[in-house]
Amino acid sequence: MGASEQDLVLRRPAPLHPGTLVQRYDRFIADVALPQGVVRAHCVNTGRMEGLVRPGARVWLSAVPPESKRKLRWTLELIEIDGRLIGANTLAPNRLAEALVRARLIPGMKRWRQLETEVRYGENSRIDLMLRGKQDHLVEVKNCHLVYPDRRAYFPDSVSERASKHLRELIQERQQGRRASVLFILQRTDAVALRPSDLHDPTFASTAREAAAQGVVFRAALLEPTLAGWRFLRMIPVQLGDYALEPLAPYRAELTRYSGWKRRGKEA
Repeated sequence: MGASEQDLVLRRPAPLHPGTLVQRYDRFIADVALPQGVVRAHCVNTGRMEGLVRPGARVWLSAVPPESKRKLRWTLELIEIDGRLIGANTLAPNRLAEALVRARLIPGMKRWRQLETEVRYGENSRIDLMLRGKQDHLVEVKNCHLVYPDRRAYFPDSVSERASKHLRELIQERQQGRRASVLFILQRTDAVALRPSDLHDPTFASTAREAAAQGVVFRAALLEPTLAGWRFLRMIPVQLGDYALEPLAPYRAELTRYSGWKRRGKEA
């Protein structure tokens, strides 16, 4: 085992295959050029992927196991932007969060007797991680990929009613005396702090501040995605205070052309 792989908190189950992004279509599909030709890959991301949808960018795919009956035989895993690898698969953060918590690497999430995943709670919701102990601790996991030149990460990159709903339900859990946290997972290395995005979803941002006032704890973990897996780097602060939006607007405008997807030849 190479020294660079010894500190991976989670390993990839199979090798990745390099290619070139052609385009993202219908939200969940990405056409990628591989040596054998253009293939259609599953793009596991419901958001706009602001700044990441760059035709011509180098990407890496995972192949679906031969026994799988899934129609799309490839999954988009990594995108290289300005020489930096960024995780594109939003199913990975839940597995990463579980690995980090099991390794007792997350502050405030080290004392528990039993860890459960996808536990039903609230109004037709499932909590990503339930830490059982003297007091139940609900942990909601969120993927964040957007980092602006100010080196702050921003979540979400588009309106997310679902994310705001989760926060409101965590507030209710706090009011019933249970512990509740939001754990942001960043699959990139360049952020020094994370902010709820007033620019993209002011409702989520205001709800996050309300949740914090009610005792919901916000944490963010920075991980380096590699071809072999993910390496935990450090925790970064979550900044819940107000901030000026004017300096951020040009960043968003610049990345608009590298965001979203196309449907029937039109940008969504």
